[in-house]
Amino acid sequence: MLVAADSEWMARALQLAAQGLNTTTPNPRVGCVLVKGNKVVDEGWHVRAGEPHAEVHALRAAGKNARGATAYVTLEPCSHHGRTPPCAEALIEAGVVRVVCAMQDPNPRVAGQGIARLRAAGIAVESGLMETSARELNVGFVSRMTRGLPWVRSKIAASLDGRTALANGTSQWITGEAARQDVQHWRARSCAVLTGVGTVLADDPQLNVREIAVGRQPLRVVLDSALRMSPAARMLQGGQTLIYTVSADTLKRDVLTVRGAEVVVLPDAAGQVDLPTVLRDLARRGINEVLVEAGKTLNGALLRAGLVDELVLYLAPQLLGDAARGLADLGELTQLDQRVALAWQDVRHVGGDLRITVRIKHV
Repeated sequence: MLVAADSEWMARALQLAAQGLNTTTPNPRVGCVLVKGNKVVDEGWHVRAGEPHAEVHALRAAGKNARGATAYVTLEPCSHHGRTPPCAEALIEAGVVRVVCAMQDPNPRVAGQGIARLRAAGIAVESGLMETSARELNVGFVSRMTRGLPWVRSKIAASLDGRTALANGTSQWITGEAARQDVQHWRARSCAVLTGVGTVLADDPQLNVREIAVGRQPLRVVLDSALRMSPAARMLQGGQTLIYTVSADTLKRDVLTVRGAEVVVLPDAAGQVDLPTVLRDLARRGINEVLVEAGKTLNGALLRAGLVDELVLYLAPQLLGDAARGLADLGELTQLDQRVALAWQDVRHVGGDLRITVRIKHV
């Protein structure tokens, strides 16, 4: 039975889990707090894949003091042998008498089996406390496990009238320095950054994380149907780059491969890069969260295909007029029920700009 104090300790476990926001991929972000006599015995959080899970960190730090404790964990303890031993067994062996977890693990390899193993060993288990917060922390991991797709978040910088560039393509810079620095946090937590070759040709971006210590860089992903990407592109420097194409030009593919890129041919029935298959392929590669940084063509294609989950809009207090380029090419809508419906998530000032976060209402 849950009591008021349980929420306090679970909130602390969620704070610990959030410390792995930029580092745990492809694993979920998990925190653990061991409590006995209404006092913290010890705590831990998962830092990165291949290293001990949150429960193991906490148990090792607590030692013999873990016996008789309650473990507050933000995700169901694992029950299978992966790169690390099962946490459910570690909790049993340590003598923990109660486990409170925020949510069941959506991974089919666990999915309730960890809870069942704990209960079979005589440990009292409560599940579902602060589940919404726990799911939000691992929105990409949950998406990959339940839908076979990463969580797709599109970042767009625009004027107040929704324009992302002048008609001639000039876009640097519409938003201010604070907004550009804020984008680094979205990149840092993302497993991959996705763009189109048009953006690569126009801006030659690096799309890497700067000014934040992450210990890794997100995978850079480019959709390039005709392999127009230059071998000298900055994106090919210092990091993994994955290019999806429909081109059969083996010479171009070989040149880009020599420059360190992986080139994958994924055509759809219309001869374009197959967007749903791209996302499923990224999920198979362990990609939880994808940050889209692209122009109106790719943003529009993803939105029309129903593949975007969230928009992060940075709006600058300026007007660029009707001739400037828009947010997303959605084609002509003839009925209001064709519109993209959105749900407010967050609105705040970032420097002199406004950051609006909305989620797509999928019907």
